[in-house]
Amino acid sequence: MGTRHISSEEINLKLILVSGRTKEFRFTHSDSVAYITQYVYDNWPSEWADEHRPAANILRLIYQGRFLHGSVTLSTLQLTTGSTTVMHLVMREQLPEPNNQGQAEEKTRDERSLNCCCQIS
Repeated sequence: MGTRHISSEEINLKLILVSGRTKEFRFTHSDSVAYITQYVYDNWPSEWADEHRPAANILRLIYQGRFLHGSVTLSTLQLTTGSTTVMHLVMREQLPEPNNQGQAEEKTRDERSLNCCCQIS
């Protein structure tokens, strides 16, 4: 696939596994994340043969540091057709709840301030 021209209607996705291995796939702007992960599962690259291959519903895509939900389409992400976009492909059973990390961090900060005390002698 590396030398094949990317049409103006396609988005080239370069998927990176945790191991660092990569593979490029081509999709249209209307393809959803659920479709993409199922397609990758069904067409698991021979170069990844020794990688653990879980069930299709456990494959997750990460784009710009965020887990993508199955209903998200490539057009929703405003990806440019005719170019290559890099995403991470990971195995995870459930997606984290939105904003959980920020709330946990805020709670931790608040808890630290409650544990402070001032002693005047």
